[in-house]
Amino acid sequence: MQDAKLLVAILRGIHPYEASAHVGALIEEGFCYIEIPLNSPDWQQSIPQMVSLYGEQACIGAGTVLNVEQVDFLAQAGAKLVVTPNTNPTVIRRAVDTGMLVCAGCATASEAFSALDAGAQCLKIFPSSAFGPAYISALKAVLPPTVPVLAVGGVTPENIGEYLQAGCAGAGLGGDLYRAGQSVETTRVQAKRFMAAFML
Repeated sequence: MQDAKLLVAILRGIHPYEASAHVGALIEEGFCYIEIPLNSPDWQQSIPQMVSLYGEQACIGAGTVLNVEQVDFLAQAGAKLVVTPNTNPTVIRRAVDTGMLVCAGCATASEAFSALDAGAQCLKIFPSSAFGPAYISALKAVLPPTVPVLAVGGVTPENIGEYLQAGCAGAGLGGDLYRAGQSVETTRVQAKRFMAAFML
């Protein structure tokens, strides 16, 4: 059975006024990692609020983190998770130095090892849908076996099993879990679908 802790909920486009209801529903359904991308509206409000409300129940943080100024803001807000879309050693090092968990975006072996050298504790293969499970399986063959690899981009309840079989420890779940403006009930339904598929 899989460990549900390695599913990351990506709430791209969420607004501060609605974040609490969606994050609460996701935690109730078993999600332990919540990411609010920094290209979401008023993320400077949403993330500190979610840390304050749910920081004891889940690892709350940010995605699409691109520079050290953003890292510093997140650290001061008490965020615990930094997810990057790219491999930027300066950003990774700063986030690690502040005690945050870093899941660095990469696509090639060179990028993956650069991220690990900078201190990233986790790797996300992005966009996974463009590479497919076979590519990730081949990439994992040269990576340290203890490093968790997450599939991100195009992961659905129907195909998550293929990525797990390829060696992924989990996945980052975007548009098939949450789309901006959807109801809390839809978020809950999708969360249940992903959890059911992941725990098979």
